[in-house]
Amino acid sequence: MSTPSRTPSLLASLLARVQGLAASVHGRHDRSSTLVAVQRAAGMKADLEAVLAALVTDARDAGATWQEVGDVMSISRQAAYQRFGQVIDPRTGRPLEKDVTSGSVERATAVFDLLSTGRPDEVHALFDDEMKKAMDPTQLGDVWSHVLGSVGAFESSGTPTARRSGDFTVVDVPLHFEAGDMVGRVSCHPDGRLAGLFLLDPAASS
Repeated sequence: MSTPSRTPSLLASLLARVQGLAASVHGRHDRSSTLVAVQRAAGMKADLEAVLAALVTDARDAGATWQEVGDVMSISRQAAYQRFGQVIDPRTGRPLEKDVTSGSVERATAVFDLLSTGRPDEVHALFDDEMKKAMDPTQLGDVWSHVLGSVGAFESSGTPTARRSGDFTVVDVPLHFEAGDMVGRVSCHPDGRLAGLFLLDPAASS
């Protein structure tokens, strides 16, 4: 029995981000709004990459060869395989790990960019099913508002750090506020969905 395609849910997430971008640029071209638009567009890179990977998986499941995938992407068969393929470890029967930390770092940084610009619904669209059941967009926005009430306005984020924890990539993002610092911790599935989101005191994050 084949695994259900992730493409529809990933496309829905990407569509929400595109609609948010379109709304932000409609009729406004001042410095602030154009910078917000740049920020939103940059945050869509991880979503687009996840959609592309899911579509390649769909094509492979339908019988397409790596040569055919490479041809439609104007890259070599080897490049297509290296980017999207999985090698099974014969000792364990599990896929060998790839370096997925860079995409997870981009996703984690985008999460706090979205929260800081009042878009918890777009963050919620990135949650896995368990996270979506545990918290709705309004509750997520309330959590962020509570943080702002404790440490003041959000000012900037620092350099993220990432590590693997089982099947997940855990990313810590330093968050600097008007009256104090916190650490945003995001746990990502290999496909980019969020499995965990925490706002921690720096002393508790180590």
